[in-house]
Amino acid sequence: QVQLVETGGGSVQAGGSLRLSCAPFGHTYNRMGWFRQAPGKEREGVAAIDIRGGSRFYAASVKGRFTISQDNAKNTVYLQMNSLKPEDTAMYYCAAKESNLFSFPLSSDAYNYWGQGTQVTVSS
Repeated sequence: QVQLVETGGGSVQAGGSLRLSCAPFGHTYNRMGWFRQAPGKEREGVAAIDIRGGSRFYAASVKGRFTISQDNAKNTVYLQMNSLKPEDTAMYYCAAKESNLFSFPLSSDAYNYWGQGTQVTVSS
């Protein structure tokens, strides 16, 4: 069974930075994504990357502040989060999509495998 493991969460003040990691990603995966869920809110897509083509996708709320990347040698996907805001506080999840069929990059429905999540807390 595939197991994705997220690391790098923590507590920071507004304006700070964190880098989340997700490993391992398999080269049979088509796309990796980061999602988040705050208490009382629905899970939302934050960023995604196509493993082979490298295309990246971002939610409007994080574009320009967050960067998704991959390290093929380490089979790791990263989410660099800069200029963090209190509204970024959430549990962050890594997910993997196997199929190459079309799907909206930030839609959670298309992803097959999920990590357990890592908490990010941003204080004002």
